Amino acid sequence: MMKCGLLGKTLGHSFSPRIHAMLADYSYRLFEKREDEISEFMKNGDWDAINVTIPYKKAVIPYLSEMSDRAKKIGSVNTLIRKNGKILGDNTDYYGFEYLLKKSKIEIAGKKALIIGAGGASATAWAVLSDKGAKNVTVVSHENNTHDFLTQHSDAQVIVNTTPVGMYPKNGISPVDLSLFPRLCGVIDMIYNPSVTELIFDAKERDIPCISGLPMLVAQAKEACELFTGEKIDDSEIDRITQVLEKETKNIVLIGMPGCGKSSIGREIAKTLNREFIDCDAEIERAAKMSIPEIFSKYGEDRFRETESEVCAETGKKSGAVIATGGGVVTRRKNYRYLKQNSTVVLIKRDLSLLPSEGRPISQARDLREIEAERRELYAAFADITFEAHGVKETAKEIIEKIL
Repeated sequence: MMKCGLLGKTLGHSFSPRIHAMLADYSYRLFEKREDEISEFMKNGDWDAINVTIPYKKAVIPYLSEMSDRAKKIGSVNTLIRKNGKILGDNTDYYGFEYLLKKSKIEIAGKKALIIGAGGASATAWAVLSDKGAKNVTVVSHENNTHDFLTQHSDAQVIVNTTPVGMYPKNGISPVDLSLFPRLCGVIDMIYNPSVTELIFDAKERDIPCISGLPMLVAQAKEACELFTGEKIDDSEIDRITQVLEKETKNIVLIGMPGCGKSSIGREIAKTLNREFIDCDAEIERAAKMSIPEIFSKYGEDRFRETESEVCAETGKKSGAVIATGGGVVTRRKNYRYLKQNSTVVLIKRDLSLLPSEGRPISQARDLREIEAERRELYAAFADITFEAHGVKETAKEIIEKIL
């Protein structure tokens, strides 16, 4: 069996092993290496073919016997094949980014584009955009990513992020302020975890066509697999694997009125799918070291909501978890991005007359109909799908069947 894998510095949350397992039958390991370990690994590592990711796409070039023409053009490699004592370098990121462009339906020909970042991925984007007829392509490096420089390019029509800014675990950061670009008609972010980055959220709010990097990741892996094995794979596999990954890695977040059954249903879903279950109220109590009624009594609702948002920010970063939220989580606007960045959000509805109020300060203090009326539109705005609760196991089963 071929010995394949991925070389990089930090790989704990890589999707690559799962992707390659769906593409072919060879071993695929993660090779986490420090800079001072690269030389030994390239010369004597136990591998037949590997992919290379941040930050070694250029660092491995001195060890290559040969590079493909497109790898030479880009100046970096992401796919290495060892044959007869020689190492051949190629770059399937070109194909991956080309596929991402096609998937996005963002027109490039005749447009001015800004590429954020100046590394190997930036060189790939520059090559593809140029080949697709972009009128002008400007690279924004770390050094010139300033307000003054960006305003000189306010006529940019397409922005491509090739940096790790906003990538897990440092979610919630954007590499550029989109308000500086009034003519913008396309945003592409190569990041795939989280599935919706801060940059993509900003584009969506402005109704700008946009796409994240998961299809690119799968497409470049598909071509790398072809190079590893010498066997052609139909392009339809890219969409199939992308859909599988989205279902497997997205959290299932439950929202709804206090007492509607989110926690019970969430535990049942997690148990059935063998996923991690997180109860946000329990996490809040753990963080505060006191019960929710005690938090309200001692510090008030505002303090509780701030702690709740902090918990949402951390749990929302997860992949493949089942998360039950508190009933009022939708009342803080910032929680929208925290929960939607990597999740399918499910609204659980239940007859108000059946909702318990014990241990729930707001439910005890106010009429539930009034609370529901205030939150109705907020729940609808957060939710991707809605279910009526009618038994824990039955509702959990319906949710799983609908989402997965």
